[in-house]
Amino acid sequence: MKPRTLLAMFIIPMGLIIAAVPQNKTKPYKLTADQLLAEVNTRTQYITPDAVADMIVKKDPSLRLIDVRSQEEFEKFSLPGAVNIPVNDLLSDKYTDILNQDVKMNVFYSNGSLVANEAWMITRQLGYINNYVLEGGLNYWFDAIMNPQKPSTVNSDEEFAKYDFRKSAGAALGGGGVVASTSEQTSASPKPAIKPAAKKKKAAGGC
Repeated sequence: MKPRTLLAMFIIPMGLIIAAVPQNKTKPYKLTADQLLAEVNTRTQYITPDAVADMIVKKDPSLRLIDVRSQEEFEKFSLPGAVNIPVNDLLSDKYTDILNQDVKMNVFYSNGSLVANEAWMITRQLGYINNYVLEGGLNYWFDAIMNPQKPSTVNSDEEFAKYDFRKSAGAALGGGGVVASTSEQTSASPKPAIKPAAKKKKAAGGC
């Protein structure tokens, strides 16, 4: 594939994300466009459906799923334990303590990855950490976790182990899979370490 084609495949979706970001009138952005682009290129904002499914099944208290779709879409379907913060409300002061913290691993999700990436870009520009994106969104979640396809006989043992894990996780989360034995399950992708947030300075004086 030609370099210009590859560049266009990256720039066009990113331009759509940036254009959709709500205008920030209250909070100063802390990351420049160059800094944000450098982070985007690393793709470290993504967390796999396998890792998220593993955390949900194990009831990992460090996980917080944030559905950035509309309230109407959220009420029709959401992942277990998720909270709803529509992307257009991310700059509201009432969500600052949820988004800017060092206790939970926030994972944004939407139907695909576009809107969730928009939410991640907003929070990163504000200097917030511990916010991630569910890779592929709900569309990929249903394909990978709730309805995994059995590998062909020519696939590696690793692919079969991944399939067994997904089948087991899907069954535990209400899918149609059959729970695999412990020996058949593979460990999910490692989750990102929670980074400590910068300590907030206390206001001087007053009561």
